[in-house]
Amino acid sequence: MKSIGQVFGGDWTEQKLKRVRKYLQEYAKIMNSQKFNFAYVDAFAGTGYRKLTLDENENQLLFPELDFQDAVDFRQGSVQNALEIRPKFNKYIFIEQNTDNFSELLKLRDNYIQTEDFTDNDIECVRCDANEFLDEFCRKKWTKHRATVFLDPFGMQVEWKTIESIANTQAIDLWLLFPITAINRLLKRDGEICFSNQKKLNLVFGDDTWREVFYNTIQQMPTFEEQIQWEKIGNIFSEIEKYIVKRLKEIFSGVADNPLILRNSKNVPLYLLCFAANNPKGAPIAVRIAQHILQEKIR
Repeated sequence: MKSIGQVFGGDWTEQKLKRVRKYLQEYAKIMNSQKFNFAYVDAFAGTGYRKLTLDENENQLLFPELDFQDAVDFRQGSVQNALEIRPKFNKYIFIEQNTDNFSELLKLRDNYIQTEDFTDNDIECVRCDANEFLDEFCRKKWTKHRATVFLDPFGMQVEWKTIESIANTQAIDLWLLFPITAINRLLKRDGEICFSNQKKLNLVFGDDTWREVFYNTIQQMPTFEEQIQWEKIGNIFSEIEKYIVKRLKEIFSGVADNPLILRNSKNVPLYLLCFAANNPKGAPIAVRIAQHILQEKIR
């Protein structure tokens, strides 16, 4: 047996990829009828493709329950999903910091630019920290440019200031995979969160108001020394969902009210797939399309 690519989750990964792809298809159709230069930015591109297990002897897919098209989708990551969309984007930017992953990403790029559909200038691969790149990227003049950015981190790498930079352009549509389980793990039941983890939460949410949202104070018997004790609220996943939507609405004019909860095979919430846009004219249309995609059943 042999394997290629990165290992990802099961059906929840499929749901994420197919919904983002469906939005990008609609976005590309709309933008191709306008005069903007428009780009797709994948900020955590990885190798560009997903792991596919093959039978080395017969070279057959070991997923008999999938038809051919589903099998193709199964092995494509977000990078390949974007590159296969027609009409094309004017520019593709793939960011990856890991050296080994970046090497594989360059190979994938080379395979595409050898076709008639792409040139050297169409696909750009950048090895750097995604937050640093996007901070600089968002400072460009956006009068004649538009973009869709996909933030698909493995954990809590996306900083709130990066999301603010995206919102400030008023020209970028954002798909955000928000790590709801990783956040919950840091929210200790008794509120005793170490300084380093508090700092992580502050970077992800932008400030420390999360404590007032996710914790209640416990009344103690009167003592000589006044102490505050905290207790994590119930239904925490629902509260995290409401809070991130609220925070996005503070900086974006358009936010999908129905982020998709992506769950593992044990029905545990892993991520929220969120959408936001801030273009004064285009945001209402973009949100309407995204909300429809998020709520529909996709197989």
